[in-house]
Amino acid sequence: MVIFIRSSPRAIIQIFITGTRILGKAFYEAGRQAAKNATSSPQASIGNDAAGVGHATSGSPTDQLTRQHRMTLDEAQLILNVKRDDSIEQVLKNYEHLFKANSPPPSPEKPQPGKKSAAPFHSYYLQSKVFRARERIEAELKDVQPLQEENTLSSKSGTNPPSSPPPASS
Repeated sequence: MVIFIRSSPRAIIQIFITGTRILGKAFYEAGRQAAKNATSSPQASIGNDAAGVGHATSGSPTDQLTRQHRMTLDEAQLILNVKRDDSIEQVLKNYEHLFKANSPPPSPEKPQPGKKSAAPFHSYYLQSKVFRARERIEAELKDVQPLQEENTLSSKSGTNPPSSPPPASS
């Protein structure tokens, strides 16, 4: 019996030391990985940044719209299932369909007792994404396309816009 009592504390201490070593190594590796992640991509630590918005850093109108609407044009087109060359009518048609498909059903006047009907799926989150996608595409069409048309017209004509007349000398 004496041998059992003497060896028991030794075994417990060895288990405790081994467990402490394992836990220490795990914390050490987690700290190393966190430091590596923090130095490699500081943009990844910003959780409230939308996909692609962090890369919109130039002063171009498209990048400004991306930052303002927090959605890239490609993302908006994917949400509404349209292509770049689709008309605004097609965009609005897809918007109406997706917005209505994700809206809550109208409440019935009198619920029928005893009948359980499956509640149709609706999502305010998806509805808001569809709405934001439409806004982003409309903003692109309104703000960027006139600038592109203006640039192509001036490059085709080969003339620069007239400059202001020189100041009159006294």
